[in-house]
Amino acid sequence: MSLGEAMFLSRFTNTLDAKGRVSVPADFRSAVASGDIRHGIKYNDEFDGIVIWPSIDGKWLEGGGMALLRSHQAMLNNLKPHDLARIAFERAVFGESHRLSFDASGRVSLPKELAEFAGLDKQATFVGMGQRFEIWNPDAYDAKVKLVRKMAKETRQRLYAVSQFSTFDQGPGDQGPGNQGSGS
Repeated sequence: MSLGEAMFLSRFTNTLDAKGRVSVPADFRSAVASGDIRHGIKYNDEFDGIVIWPSIDGKWLEGGGMALLRSHQAMLNNLKPHDLARIAFERAVFGESHRLSFDASGRVSLPKELAEFAGLDKQATFVGMGQRFEIWNPDAYDAKVKLVRKMAKETRQRLYAVSQFSTFDQGPGDQGPGNQGSGS
């Protein structure tokens, strides 16, 4: 499998206990495990867990498996070692990352500073983002999701325009590529 095949999908809100432990959704645990398979071979250099860091875009956490971090490193390798943009990304992501191992129940222990950064108290919302995921305060995510759905609707034509596909399987009345409302 390739990184593109390991997908974090859906949204789950789980309880954060007094010790900072939270259950990682089973689908996310499976995505991490499948992302660590390259060319049909399971690599044992990985640990059984997730990697998370404070988002550089807001008050939530971002994460994934080691496959995601390898992908980030491969992109960064295209830059010179002392490139300031590379160094900033390395510090913000790699330098602030925490490896969190799964316990027997599929839980991880969130470091207190990460829980505080994201405003996590009694619950944590895991949001699948394809090759990565986010962990949010549930109320903050509920407020944000309304805005992002509106933005996604307004900007989806840009996505269609840059897509390698010229037609999409559209529903009735959809104005995406290949269905410009011809009425036929």
